[in-house]
Amino acid sequence: MKVFFDERQRLHDPRFRLQDGKVVLNPDRPDRVAELLRGARAAGLTPEPSTDHGMAPLAALHTPRYLSFLRTIYDRRLAEVPDLAEVVPGRIVPERARVYGWQTEAQIGYHNTDTSCPISAKSWDAIYWSAQTALSGADEILSGARRAYALSRPSGHHAYREVAGGFCFLNNSGIAAEYLRARGHRPAILDIDVHHGNGTQGIFYERDDVLTISLHVDPEQFYPYYSGGAQECGAAAGIGYNLNLPLARGTDTEGYLAALDRALDQIACFGASVVVVAQGLDAHEDDPFHGLGVTTAGFARIGRAIAGLGLPVLSVQEGGYMQPGLHANLTSLLEGLQSA
Repeated sequence: MKVFFDERQRLHDPRFRLQDGKVVLNPDRPDRVAELLRGARAAGLTPEPSTDHGMAPLAALHTPRYLSFLRTIYDRRLAEVPDLAEVVPGRIVPERARVYGWQTEAQIGYHNTDTSCPISAKSWDAIYWSAQTALSGADEILSGARRAYALSRPSGHHAYREVAGGFCFLNNSGIAAEYLRARGHRPAILDIDVHHGNGTQGIFYERDDVLTISLHVDPEQFYPYYSGGAQECGAAAGIGYNLNLPLARGTDTEGYLAALDRALDQIACFGASVVVVAQGLDAHEDDPFHGLGVTTAGFARIGRAIAGLGLPVLSVQEGGYMQPGLHANLTSLLEGLQSA
């Protein structure tokens, strides 16, 4: 099993985050990378450099105007605001179907759901290579490998077709799934992050060729608050192809595994040929967000359960933030995934 990563993914170094009326340091720190690589190596994974697949696989899921925004907005805004540190929205557009403005401030509001995705001078490099890392993991699966781990950072599952949010800019797991689908696979995306994969759900909600499943803290109690209910099961052709399994805050390993059994049954009944795991480690009991109570040993059990499907598995990194057990949680999950 290989881990894919590009050093340029460290370049996104966000500072701004608004919490309880205060500006605090954004938790998606580049320091996470060292801990995740440490955990991957401890699980016996060999690091491999990511390869460049260009813009086309990104544009298969995200609009050209959104990709252009991410790529150019810092430089464009800097020309207007010479002392600019980071691009952060001062307003949020409540409805996406209205007039699309080409001025920088209008686009900043249009392309964000919250203030957690500041963009600085080198952010686009990291965002681009995070998606390329997921695609490199997908290529590994296409080459015949049974397992691959894409250390994608920044994360992706809160990113919609053309809206950033929740530390996410491009939907890396979705990009990888679409790439695999276009090459003959029937993918299921299994999101095990503590937060609902609202961006992933939004992108695939009316489709029946990609199954989307998310296990997460009930949105009545937790971010993203406005999506992730059990009643959200898809629309149009996608009715029945989206499954949300919201959990009470603090749910322990046993409760989590019971919900995971339901998810794995749906994946089997979908006839999936590959599983893309949106791999959050923030379900851990000591994660700074304190959403769920999965133990380090519990991650190994989660990995073994997923491996028990007997399908190729591409794990794409999502959340999991700085705490003493971060690297051990990744090791545990990856060892579980490699058990079958």
